[in-house]
Amino acid sequence: MNGSSRTEHTCPGEMPKSWRLVELARDTIGGSGVEAEILDLSRATSEYGRTIHPCKSCVSTSMALCHWPCSCYPNYALGQVHDWMNEIYPLWVAAHGIMIITPVNWYHAPGPLKSMMDRLVCADGGNPDPSSTHGKHADEAKALELAGWPYPRHLAGRLFSAVVHGDTVGAETMRRSLMDWASDLHLVSAGARGEVDGYIGYYEPYATSHQALDRDDDYREEVRNAAITLRDAVVAWRSGKMIEAGAQLREPRPK
Repeated sequence: MNGSSRTEHTCPGEMPKSWRLVELARDTIGGSGVEAEILDLSRATSEYGRTIHPCKSCVSTSMALCHWPCSCYPNYALGQVHDWMNEIYPLWVAAHGIMIITPVNWYHAPGPLKSMMDRLVCADGGNPDPSSTHGKHADEAKALELAGWPYPRHLAGRLFSAVVHGDTVGAETMRRSLMDWASDLHLVSAGARGEVDGYIGYYEPYATSHQALDRDDDYREEVRNAAITLRDAVVAWRSGKMIEAGAQLREPRPK
């Protein structure tokens, strides 16, 4: 997954470094019996109508009001249509492993990536049956939650890897945030070598950042290693050779 919002099809006129690293990871995984599909979130800034609408925070009213997948869109009365998440949810469901490669923007995720993360809150205990709340009836949802909500993790068990790059600050914090977020969704870390953070052209001009990436053989090798780690983890998981210790334990406080 390319988490960058920069693209050669908009104002910058230049592909992001994240895209180059995504292609590197895809080529590393491909041809080994594992199919790699790319989700390019930069399309949200370069294609008309390619929009990830913001989360409306239904979950803060009641977990049972937050439907899986999200049912807040389309809202034709407000012109909130063409929600890209309708295509992104199935990609997450179909995936056995997810690798996010992203820059850090001011200590945080780029806008399209953060929007997608927010909209995946429904995977963390959301209600798979909208008819149980007759749509968005808050009182009915609250009654369901207070009666004992099971907080189903709809994406649990998928392997996860993250690569975060920056210019001067924030890459390590962003990588930790991504891994914590994935853990909350009950995704499983592919392993320590599947988690990478670092700086490309540290305190060097932005104008030469692609040249800095060309010179940084070690960082590109770390990205390859992360891709191999994710691939190997997926193969081991699907063959039953990898387990998540403690996965069957009951959570005393699921939320």
